[in-house]
Amino acid sequence: MLDSLYNVLIALWHQDFTALMAPGSAAFIYVCVATLILLESGFIPAAPFPCDSVVILSGTLAAVGVINAPFAFCLIFICAASGSWLGYMQGRWLNRLPRVQSWVHAVPQKRLDTVDRLLGHHGLVALFVARFIPVVRSLLPLVMGMRVSHATRFHYFSWLSALLWTLLLTGTGYILPSLPEPISKTVTMMLMMGPVITLTIAVLSAVIIKVRRMMKPAKQPAGEA
Repeated sequence: MLDSLYNVLIALWHQDFTALMAPGSAAFIYVCVATLILLESGFIPAAPFPCDSVVILSGTLAAVGVINAPFAFCLIFICAASGSWLGYMQGRWLNRLPRVQSWVHAVPQKRLDTVDRLLGHHGLVALFVARFIPVVRSLLPLVMGMRVSHATRFHYFSWLSALLWTLLLTGTGYILPSLPEPISKTVTMMLMMGPVITLTIAVLSAVIIKVRRMMKPAKQPAGEA
């Protein structure tokens, strides 16, 4: 059984469509997909998992009859939303630790008020958008758990964004087999590269901002002189 799970996991990771169509693989596909989505949505160390591609592939497998489409959709939807809730609860728990509280208290109150105001006005919308961005998808719920106490509103946006994310990606995967092969391959490649491109842009933006902040103090003395 463990060998079968491992083989299905490797096939999902490498998008090996032929291996996933083997008889009796459906149950293992459900287990692997649910685990990947839950971990990637709720835990930052699991952020590199290619879950966007896995969800698209699940839609394609459902279209050709390897897995059950309604069951796979509900499973992915529930795991995605539950993963965000786990991230939120991690933030709530971390915020109670003395070490984390000391870090928060070291920040000027004016800065904290600004963060709270931004999260209050834009945080829940950002949560919705973050569902479609790898890494940020698991990071933002944790941050919101530390700074936002409106669990009801968090649930609303978390489950709504999970629903639309699942619907969009599984729906795309579902219609791919009906497209002409050249178009299908092109669309699949673009969808698989999308999360990588988004992540690369985010990392480069963070590096550029960091470099600018480091160079700014060095330029000030020269300007004063």
